[in-house]
Amino acid sequence: MKKMFASDNNSGIHPAILEAIQAANAGHAPAYGDDQLTEQAAWRFNEHFGADSKPLFVFNGTGANVVALKAMVRSHQAIICTEGAHVHMDEGGAAEGLIGGKLLTVPSADGKLTVAQIRQQLRHIGSQHRSQPKAVTISQCTELGTVYSINEIKEITSFCHRHGLYVHVDGARISNAAAHLNCSLQEMTADAGVDMLSFGGTKNGLMIGEAIVCFREELYTELKYIRKQSMQLGSKLRFIAAQFDRLLTDGLWLRNARQANRMAALLAEGLEQYPQARFSQPVESNAVFVSLPEPVIAYLQQQYAFALWDADQHTIRLVTSFDTTETDIEQFLGAVKSAFQQL
Repeated sequence: MKKMFASDNNSGIHPAILEAIQAANAGHAPAYGDDQLTEQAAWRFNEHFGADSKPLFVFNGTGANVVALKAMVRSHQAIICTEGAHVHMDEGGAAEGLIGGKLLTVPSADGKLTVAQIRQQLRHIGSQHRSQPKAVTISQCTELGTVYSINEIKEITSFCHRHGLYVHVDGARISNAAAHLNCSLQEMTADAGVDMLSFGGTKNGLMIGEAIVCFREELYTELKYIRKQSMQLGSKLRFIAAQFDRLLTDGLWLRNARQANRMAALLAEGLEQYPQARFSQPVESNAVFVSLPEPVIAYLQQQYAFALWDADQHTIRLVTSFDTTETDIEQFLGAVKSAFQQL
């Protein structure tokens, strides 16, 4: 079967992760995270995010985001994010439905949130008629494949903390961001002033599972209760923990992310030769946003799965994964060549 370019969620499970799950499937162990594997995985997080980081394992990305944000925000408060944020566009209203607070969205051409935009949302602080901003959530990488620099994150966290706001990072693809920036996970999160992180696993080789990484003790106190109430506490939690333990061992997380990023860069390089191919965003991670002639898109859709991102602009999104190969890219570019030849 040809590889899909619709999402890195379509990829398989890394063989080393499957081996870790199999190894964990030996005998009995305490449930709900009171086991040795979960403790060992927590130690791995301390290695990568700092000794004060505290991980909490959940089933999926929406669960990670909602549990993290619910620890930050009460029902009369608000969360600032971009209009394209996953928490706003692709989580079925879970944040507002389960937290009770409001999402305050702002437009963004490149997927990034700026300090100026955050400041604009604070103009009604103190008004009893308005939801009161209490948290900011940014995505790293953004939903448009762009990457915040460490300084950009620091500017946001510094401003937010001065104004009494928490900062959450949706890090479904934060490994790809680290690969792009050539930095550690700690440099981009704890050292940059982030309060809470949703750390992605399934897009980077895991079968199931995401992690909330907390950097603020006062927020961590309530997290485990919110996780349980939110139906995100797994009884056999060790099977999620085992995957993260392996992912964070010997650089597997980074090798996977670098491979996905490299394949996206190779794909973009092949598309650049066509004058009609117009890129709407720089290729900084494992996503390529490119506008192509409508007949070319229609031809490719007969052979490949990918997202039609903006029908009006004929923009598609192509996402590579840890298991995308150069052969996969060559085959796709071959289909692109055939499509252009038929114009």
